[in-house]
Amino acid sequence: MTRYLEQELAGQKQRMIDLDLVARGIRDQAVIRAIREVARENFVPDELRYHAYDDNPLPIEDGQTISQPYIVAYMIEALQLGGRERVLEIGTGSGYAAAVLSRCASEVFTVERIPDLAESARERLARLGYRNVLVHLGDGTLGWPEHAPYHGIVVTAGAPEVPAGLMEQLAVGGRLVIPVGAVPHLQTLVRVRRADENSFHREELCAVRFVPLIGEQGW
Repeated sequence: MTRYLEQELAGQKQRMIDLDLVARGIRDQAVIRAIREVARENFVPDELRYHAYDDNPLPIEDGQTISQPYIVAYMIEALQLGGRERVLEIGTGSGYAAAVLSRCASEVFTVERIPDLAESARERLARLGYRNVLVHLGDGTLGWPEHAPYHGIVVTAGAPEVPAGLMEQLAVGGRLVIPVGAVPHLQTLVRVRRADENSFHREELCAVRFVPLIGEQGW
């Protein structure tokens, strides 16, 4: 990457943080710092690098997308992390959100159902030095029970309802953020808090639009 492009992307990133995150209500300084530290251009196709800091989803391999920076920041902020948590992400994609999460949590476990995406994300995250992220190929609707319980779970695809398997893997006091809707491409972002072993509190945050969550407990 040329020096000019580096400077241009740095300027675009700062404008995105100021106008698309802070001006729209993102307040968690750890999340803002993580967005600033992670180079989104490393997680999009080469031909789209110049658009890395547009506040839009962008296409990646296998017909999937990388979420817009604002929604990544909003969902991670909704987890209310303090920096020492174990977090599960469902829907690795290119690995961008996992990289941001890695700067806000102690450990990140991320599950991807598409083999090519899982392998490329695993290689990319390792190459870029994100040592506290583990990538797993599997059905994200079933979570990753081996490393449960999780203090935070974030799902980057829309489900018809909150998967019971994910709720079971949530630690007491933990938060699960997931798009939920009766149709595959239009959802409400929901946050579920586990109050104790047997009770959960659910709140609706905002309207969102995600690809469908495919799997045994999804679509």
